[in-house]
Amino acid sequence: MTTIHAGIPASNNTLYRSIRFLVGDPAALIIRDDGTRALIIRDIEMNRARQNARADVVHCPADFTPNGGLSGDRETATAQALAELLRRDGIASVRADRSLALSFVHELNEADIAIEYDADLGVLDRRSKDSQEVESLRQAQSQTQLAIEKACRTIARCTADRNGLLQLENEPVTSERIRTLIDMHLLQAGFNNPTSIVAGGVQGADCHDYGHGPLRTSEPIIIDVFPRCKTSRYNGDCTRTVVHGDIPETIATMHAAVLASKAAAEAFTKPGVTGEAVHEETCRVLIKHGYAVGLPDADASADRIAIVHGTGHGIGLDVHEPPLLDRGGPKLLKGDVLTIEPGLYGPSVGGLRLEDMVLVTAGGCEDLGTGLHMGLDWS
Repeated sequence: MTTIHAGIPASNNTLYRSIRFLVGDPAALIIRDDGTRALIIRDIEMNRARQNARADVVHCPADFTPNGGLSGDRETATAQALAELLRRDGIASVRADRSLALSFVHELNEADIAIEYDADLGVLDRRSKDSQEVESLRQAQSQTQLAIEKACRTIARCTADRNGLLQLENEPVTSERIRTLIDMHLLQAGFNNPTSIVAGGVQGADCHDYGHGPLRTSEPIIIDVFPRCKTSRYNGDCTRTVVHGDIPETIATMHAAVLASKAAAEAFTKPGVTGEAVHEETCRVLIKHGYAVGLPDADASADRIAIVHGTGHGIGLDVHEPPLLDRGGPKLLKGDVLTIEPGLYGPSVGGLRLEDMVLVTAGGCEDLGTGLHMGLDWS
């Protein structure tokens, strides 16, 4: 059956991955039964698309103007042209993925072209990364880890004032200051960087608290960075935890458990194993070390320390992609790229998380990072 992908490549990653051509205007890709690929794109982009897009032939909407003419709205016009191309080719039904916009659905319905929704289209194919994608992810992870290393080593060389507040060059060190340091590194490296997590002390007990205000000595500081390369559009994602000064015994014990669970999860990761099973292995190790699993109930003690999230997720053009390493997670595929990120969190002590990116290979998994230090002491 003929397959279609449609939308704006700059925001529709399924379409972008299919054509590997970035443009901010609507486009539509038709993949026929014989594998030939026709792309409909704005007229001024046609020459670039012919040189760079993964398509056998490139059209503009005007090439397939229906009897009633084309709309002045670019997305509607692209949808109309797609429907007209299919009508002229005698194609009565197409297969589409979950990202198909209603504007395209409407025009295909108007042309009496049936649409078969394929829940796996744009999911399974995106999960199995090709060599170009793996290299892009490897490069993104390398810069992500360089930014984290800079942040952690900066924190380690701070001094603490008499109140335990970190100082550097006679200025307070805050979550915001470290976040700016990370942003500047990644901007110079050609990355867009969402708000990084720099969460110190009890702020880190909420695994998605970005962190704010002064940082303190002898408290865990979670550094979680997940930028996107402007050129390749692939993401990095890495987390480390740093402690300035003396490391409390509670935090050292948590760290040992998280480190062991991360190693166990990575050893368990291979094709055919489910994401749920990988998460269960993570939980098994943390429970063995005396920690809880899951969100606390209303009666939970303030001393409760637990993993409150899954073990990880797929990553690629989106920082969060299928599959999940969590309850209900599907079988892993060769070519999946995943984060492995166990953590422990307690309202009275804060949080601690370690995260790396791995490629699922035929016999296990491969770390796509640079072997970044996983300890708490970065001095």
